[in-house]
Amino acid sequence: MDGDRYDIVIGGGGFVGLALALSLAKSAPGSFRVAIVERAPIEPRAEAAGDVRAVALIAASRALLEALDVWPELAADAQPVTGIDITDSALETPLRTVLLQFEPGPDGAPTASIVENARLRAALLAAVERLGAARLIAPQSVAGLDVSASGATVSLKSGRKLTASLVVASDGQSSELRRMAGIKALRWPSEQVAITGTITHQTPHGGRAVQHFLPSGPFALLPMTGNRCSIVWTEQAEKARRVLALDESGLVGEIETRAGARLGSISLGGRLAAYPLTTTLARDFVAPRLALAGDAAHALHWIAGQGLNHGLKDAAALAEVLVDAARLGLDIGDVDVLRRYERWRRFDSATSAASGAALNLLFSAGGTPGRMMRQFGLGLVERSPRAKGLFMREAAGLTGTLPKLLQGRLA
Repeated sequence: MDGDRYDIVIGGGGFVGLALALSLAKSAPGSFRVAIVERAPIEPRAEAAGDVRAVALIAASRALLEALDVWPELAADAQPVTGIDITDSALETPLRTVLLQFEPGPDGAPTASIVENARLRAALLAAVERLGAARLIAPQSVAGLDVSASGATVSLKSGRKLTASLVVASDGQSSELRRMAGIKALRWPSEQVAITGTITHQTPHGGRAVQHFLPSGPFALLPMTGNRCSIVWTEQAEKARRVLALDESGLVGEIETRAGARLGSISLGGRLAAYPLTTTLARDFVAPRLALAGDAAHALHWIAGQGLNHGLKDAAALAEVLVDAARLGLDIGDVDVLRRYERWRRFDSATSAASGAALNLLFSAGGTPGRMMRQFGLGLVERSPRAKGLFMREAAGLTGTLPKLLQGRLA
């Protein structure tokens, strides 16, 4: 039975669970025995074939990955964002006037880098295995959670039981561990979905990202390595079903209508897929012997561009709290210790959820009056270097009290 005793059991082997295990192992080598329970097989090659998404890793997330020695494996596949163009015009308008532009700061550092999800997951997994940061238990599902004053027991569907001082739920928006712990979550359902995938194009993108606001929701072009872009196209669910049923020629035509002429001729770089856009926020981020992280704590509307980045912030903050507690000889599963993590991350997550919903409502408002108001507001920001600087620092994740790992330092 000693083989199933751990300091920390992480439910969920996605980006956040892997980053947390790495953060603990790099910051405090040999201090924590960690297990990761993942319901799907952990096979990067299979994921590469199934996940068509890409992520905009902000500057703070890159600093974390550099501190964890993961970035060198990703750098060649990461496209720096050299600028951002924001447009707002009717779909049928042939000329897309750029109302607001963001450029790199004085140091020239990119605000974000675009990386395919599958590449990021594979690099994190390789680092965990190389470092021996956690024992990977997969494919396996959690069947039960029992918490006592002395520890927690995670029961698996195979009948196996894992004991630990702390359980971390990073098992997604519909977290089973969150439900088992009795933590309620606020949900804001949406009739929108995000259609995403990769396109190839004739004209080089120059590293510039584009955010075009339409009544159905934003349409984004995220530059990838080579003459490729990841599209993130917000659409009503019913319309999205009709779009995805089109043949390749029909799909390309719909994309070209939204992308405009800046990229020249376009073709599909693979299949497209649709993902629901429901916002979720847990009422509590911690309980005795339990901490929530990533989508289990907060699933944000994609318009904020921060969903995965917020999850990496969770991993960095929780790792710092746990390392500090262990160095002081404190019980890492004590709820009073975990409250520090909750105070650190809950307000930031709640404000991001609210602002993302508000921005989506604002920029989806159709009609000439709504567009005129948006254009006036964007114009004010464009003419204010200070306002643009604040927006860029926020977008890069460099505001507020940052965990050490987001500053490029180990906890």
